Amino acid sequence: MAGRAGGPVTAKAFWDSSALIPLCVKQQSTLRLIPFYRAYAIVMWWATPVEIFSGLARLLRMKSISTAEHAHGRNLATLLVDSASIIQPSDTLRKQAGILVEQYDLRAGDAFQLAAALEWCGKISRSRVFFTTDRRLGEAALLSGFDVRQI
Repeated sequence: MAGRAGGPVTAKAFWDSSALIPLCVKQQSTLRLIPFYRAYAIVMWWATPVEIFSGLARLLRMKSISTAEHAHGRNLATLLVDSASIIQPSDTLRKQAGILVEQYDLRAGDAFQLAAALEWCGKISRSRVFFTTDRRLGEAALLSGFDVRQI
């Protein structure tokens, strides 16, 4: 992962775990994501760090990355998490996620991601940026009014 260029980033965007993993280990979308990382501070859901670590472990088990790449990826993930704004769980967010699974074709984890993004922007999603590589989550975020950057 390349560092942020210039001064501090003031624009924020919601980042799904699928868009953060390529910042931790080299993947097909890594080079496309780096300029966005430099431009947008990370807002993420409370469980996203576990999703990132799970994704990295899966890549290691599948032998898509080496042990060294996995260790480096975990270190980068920790840095991302430490610098991110984290949306905490709440009863309101849980209820919103329950509505979203009925409204859109989403798995439970993705519904929590979208509910957290809606919580972050106070449900005023117009012109708020949402990064994901997941097609279904991207479509649901778009229908919810986000400016989706589906990488």
